[in-house]
Amino acid sequence: MHQIAKTHGFRCDAYKQGCIRRRIGARMRARGVHRYDAYAALLRRDPAESQRLLDALTIHVSRFYRNTETWDAIGAAVLPALWGRRAGRLRCWSAGCAAGEEPYTLAMLLLEQAGRPGSPPLQSVIDATDYDGASLERAAGGSYSRTAIKDLPARWIRRYFEGHDPVVLAPDVRRLVRLARHDLTRDPPPAPPYDLVLCRNVAIYFDSPTQERILSLLTDALAPGGCLILGKVETIRGEARARLVLENTRERIYRLR
Repeated sequence: MHQIAKTHGFRCDAYKQGCIRRRIGARMRARGVHRYDAYAALLRRDPAESQRLLDALTIHVSRFYRNTETWDAIGAAVLPALWGRRAGRLRCWSAGCAAGEEPYTLAMLLLEQAGRPGSPPLQSVIDATDYDGASLERAAGGSYSRTAIKDLPARWIRRYFEGHDPVVLAPDVRRLVRLARHDLTRDPPPAPPYDLVLCRNVAIYFDSPTQERILSLLTDALAPGGCLILGKVETIRGEARARLVLENTRERIYRLR
């Protein structure tokens, strides 16, 4: 694990030790390695295996409209304010998008906003990024289990999905989202500035210095007056604290000063 921490800044103490051991053990069995020291040597000489282990350790848990109170706040306050200021031309970034549930939920909120009487035409785009290629492939497919959509309003399910189980996203949702592979610890933001950045329950998996770098990068990516939304257990660290105003304490919604 020291090798992973050194290479990726990965914060192992975010997981239960039993979970970590099981996931490392699975990778060791996959490579036919039976001792930890031998596997550590493999990680040092094989960067690809280091990445595979990181993929295995990171929990990709998401669903549409996850943490309903956060999405309610985005739909009721954040998006209308940004929408009014930008006349429907919002630029958004879902950083750490997993299999696409977060950016596609945001796309539905944008479509709902655009459907209100007197609303300007929708001219928004959502960059959705993740370091995990397999998750991005699932997002590109747009097919999900019925369980993944259980938190969505029923009328959204009728409007934006086809099929029963699995369900498939409607094209008007998918066309708002641009998927790309991206490493928050190394890569610059895809196409800043952004009016809205969501990075929920991602930074918590990294050590403190890496968290500070990630939060600084996210803050740098915001347009003036833009909003950053973190996970409910996450807080701003480092120099970004002086640049952001906490607008909703419970939902971790920040605005660039």
